[in-house]
Amino acid sequence: MKSKIPKSIDEYIENFPKDVQTILQKIRSTIQKEAPEAIEKISYAMPTFALNGNLVHFAAYAKHIGFYALPSGNLAFQKEISKYKFGKGSIQFPLDEPIPYGLIKKIVKFRVSENSQKAKKKTQKKKSTQPKKTISKKF
Repeated sequence: MKSKIPKSIDEYIENFPKDVQTILQKIRSTIQKEAPEAIEKISYAMPTFALNGNLVHFAAYAKHIGFYALPSGNLAFQKEISKYKFGKGSIQFPLDEPIPYGLIKKIVKFRVSENSQKAKKKTQKKKSTQPKKTISKKF
């Protein structure tokens, strides 16, 4: 990939060989299906989907696809990701093995639910901390 930071996911994907582009597009469409209201953007120089905060990031490398579901996404799917190289919030899907689109779908669905719950709690907290209006009656 070129060293300049792409401005869009399309621009990011077009910098890779055709076979990798196909994988990246399929990951993108898998995420879009599970999070149709999510916003696409580039964050940390990677394709990112955001809905009530960042959902997931993904990136292509020489020998793998990096998928970043934040630590919570990895914790929730420890058993399923155990066969891959992974870190606190990252998973590496080797390019010479089938990409687990079904697992990506499940992780995205989990992250959408998690971010929605966080957003609801934030809204409820704001409502409960706002001072109540009192109506004074003049006699």
